[in-house]
Amino acid sequence: MPLLRNNAFVVDTWTHLGLEDKLPDGGNVVLPFQRLKNEWESLAKFPGQLGVLLNNSDHAGELEHFLPHLALVILPFPAFTDGRAYSIARQIRLAGYRAELRATGNLLPDQFQYMQQVGFTSFDVSDRFPLSMWQSAAKQMSLAYQRGLYRRTGETEVWTERHMEAAPWEEQPHAG
Repeated sequence: MPLLRNNAFVVDTWTHLGLEDKLPDGGNVVLPFQRLKNEWESLAKFPGQLGVLLNNSDHAGELEHFLPHLALVILPFPAFTDGRAYSIARQIRLAGYRAELRATGNLLPDQFQYMQQVGFTSFDVSDRFPLSMWQSAAKQMSLAYQRGLYRRTGETEVWTERHMEAAPWEEQPHAG
């Protein structure tokens, strides 16, 4: 599956390990959250970069202790109708995490900008959609209903846009 970052396909430099796989001597390694919790004493001394795969059933609050030590957090979208990863991504960003946050699973171009607004910075996408479709999706909306944690250039909120041209009311006859 291609990895999309900064509107281009790039090579994934991370090695994904399971619960029982042998830890290499270095490099970039992604581990399941359960393994990160269970082996933290030894993993804290790992010479390479650590990443974690956090399932939708895991609680983002449990990850906060580890966030300063992680270079990558991966959140799955098991179905395009399962939006739990949006909420978890926002919680992780609000907790102060600023490194790479990756979406994986059933990703669709029409959800791309929403994922970026909550803080996703890379996307493990399928071969089903060409790069041009993802690039087009990145520019489809110039307004957002909510303030994103990572606002893209030229994006403003609908509220701000609506009130830029209108002068504030002197009186509000409808209030009362």
